[in-house]
Amino acid sequence: MGRRKNNNNSNQSSAGFSHLPQGSKIRFADKEDEDEALKDASGCSNHDESMCDPELDKAVDDSMGEPEVSFIAADDKTSADYYFDSYSHFGIHEEMLKDVVRTKTYQNVIYQNQFLFKDKIVLDVGAGTGILSLFCAKAGAQHVYAVECSDMADMAKEIVEANGFSNVITVLKGKIEELELPVPKVDIIISEWMGYFLLFENMLNTVLYARDKWLVDDGVLLPDKASLYLTAIEDAEYKEDKIEFWNNVYGFDMSCIKKQAMMEPLVDTVDQNQIVTNSQLLKTMDISKMTPGDASFTAPFKLVAERDDFIHALVAYFDVSFTKCHKLMGFSTGPRSRSTHWKQTVLYLEDVLTVCQGESIVGSMTVAQNKKNPRDIDIMLKYSLNGRRCTVSRVQYYKMR
Repeated sequence: MGRRKNNNNSNQSSAGFSHLPQGSKIRFADKEDEDEALKDASGCSNHDESMCDPELDKAVDDSMGEPEVSFIAADDKTSADYYFDSYSHFGIHEEMLKDVVRTKTYQNVIYQNQFLFKDKIVLDVGAGTGILSLFCAKAGAQHVYAVECSDMADMAKEIVEANGFSNVITVLKGKIEELELPVPKVDIIISEWMGYFLLFENMLNTVLYARDKWLVDDGVLLPDKASLYLTAIEDAEYKEDKIEFWNNVYGFDMSCIKKQAMMEPLVDTVDQNQIVTNSQLLKTMDISKMTPGDASFTAPFKLVAERDDFIHALVAYFDVSFTKCHKLMGFSTGPRSRSTHWKQTVLYLEDVLTVCQGESIVGSMTVAQNKKNPRDIDIMLKYSLNGRRCTVSRVQYYKMR
């Protein structure tokens, strides 16, 4: 796969990408020095290969006769089933746990604000391995209910027992929307719900459901603010490699695939030196007050060129904040910050925009849940440039799958 030059430091390993949705594209950044906290971490593969011995299969068939087999057709599985199945594998959890920006921020929020957790009832939504629940228990929570729908819940129970917190943490396996807690209300809801482009996978709605059903009136949501931003980059080399490639494949015209490639946002780490414009705030979400419908929106933008250059793509990223802490805490997934497993989301433009310093790209972005699969995102981008060297106005559509 292609590599960017001078990529930001990445804490990602090659493990853990089996969970990505079909059609997602990942670029591997150049490996530089990793965080001190990861030096002792041992690498491991997340690729399971099922090996079959045909002779053994035949012997089993002969001895068993005609077995009764009940098949579940693939079509019987919903998108939600595939979503939760993906989180049953340890690889995705390894990737997230090794994301030091993500995990250390949550750890610091909890350990440095123990006054929030002391003797409180906590609900951990989408608990995974239970790492946030363990942090909360160690910070003095009276009890933590860790809800996880995937089979990782079984591992979380073992992890809780192995670390001696069974009397403080209760792991509940199931969907938030379908289970009942042993308590009528909780004091705190904590969750790492953010997806690529902030909203991919739509776990936010699950957190909002839990908030409305179980959080006390003066309860705390962690995190409680999230903001989505947009900027523009020069990316000629990689656009040529990933998009224009289809024009001539070993002498054959496969350009019909190019349109599909353009419609799929690329999850990737962007070099900050590629940024051509300012960053524009698209949307800020107050998780403590918003409704599920607020995650679908149309936002205007104005991106002003900071130098003469070409623009090949727009890039989206997000910040999250924990405003209830003793002091404001949070992190950014932007290209000027240390890279995370969320990376950034690159939306390639059909046009190559030639901009001069001070010129503006103006437009709007519409974000909505896909009607067939609400965990997917549909994006409509309108943009125009009326510059000295380039004039263009276009509408493009993208699908995050």
